[in-house]
Amino acid sequence: MVARALKSTDHPLLAHIIPVRRCNLACEYCNEFDDFSKPVPVDTMFLRVDKLAELGTSVITISGGEPLLHPELDDIIHRIRRHGMIAGLITNGYLLTAERIERLNRADLEWLQISIDNVTPDDVSKKSLKVLDKKLQLLTEYADFHVNINSVVGGGVRNPQDALTIGKRAIELGFSSTVGIIHDGEGQLQPLAEEERRVYHEMKTLEKRSFTRVNSFQDNIAQGRPNQWRCRAGARYLYICEDGLVHYCSQQRGYPAIPLEQYTVADIRREYLTEKSCAPHCTVSCVHQVSIFDSWRAPQHPVAARVAAQANELVQIE
Repeated sequence: MVARALKSTDHPLLAHIIPVRRCNLACEYCNEFDDFSKPVPVDTMFLRVDKLAELGTSVITISGGEPLLHPELDDIIHRIRRHGMIAGLITNGYLLTAERIERLNRADLEWLQISIDNVTPDDVSKKSLKVLDKKLQLLTEYADFHVNINSVVGGGVRNPQDALTIGKRAIELGFSSTVGIIHDGEGQLQPLAEEERRVYHEMKTLEKRSFTRVNSFQDNIAQGRPNQWRCRAGARYLYICEDGLVHYCSQQRGYPAIPLEQYTVADIRREYLTEKSCAPHCTVSCVHQVSIFDSWRAPQHPVAARVAAQANELVQIE
């Protein structure tokens, strides 16, 4: 995957797909769920997976909403793996049972991540260690795939010290542990307070078995400082919503909002060169991580982006 990423920039490294927007929880800071949407038909999800394979995508992450609410999730995972792409799953963990974990094993899932926000539930989040610890023990016993536990600071989390408790428990159970900085309920970044920064830096020392260490961008976020980087969303990273539209990321839905079935290499090239005004204060870790592959090449300029867009229009006319 790394060799292909360095050889060519004309394919996505990571795509995020949403098979269901509905969630069984309602975390206060989250703007990525509803409580009524029906699952996307599995045949439609197959077509999207096939299209991503056609574009040369390396990794597909499934999230939501809560993806475990999709009745045919295992078939979607298997479809991803049949194309030789890496399959990952982000879940709140509430619906995990021994039988469900074994089904994920049979589907050939390669990694799973649960984000745990606090030790005990509160009015901000019910994703607590107290509720989920038995689920984590089941994963230790039954999962054949890699498990990462992500704890968080910021965004109104009441007790920043909870992140340390969660991270230490994850390592004790044999999982990798990461820490994330979350936005508030309006999707806005808030600099970390002094205690949150202390916990954040202590958590970084626990990340020796980190799921990914390409997260130094968060050091600036913790201080409320902007990051100067080249966001490759829409090119190396694609976020495909439940309606099948390609967006920059979960926090920038609406841009470019092109149907996946119509997405082409020309679109990838255009977005590769397009500056994103939201980039300096971005908290979306996966976009930072895939963009690191191309941080040294192809500077982004508004003029270059316009030229690429015009070239794309000419291709479509022809």
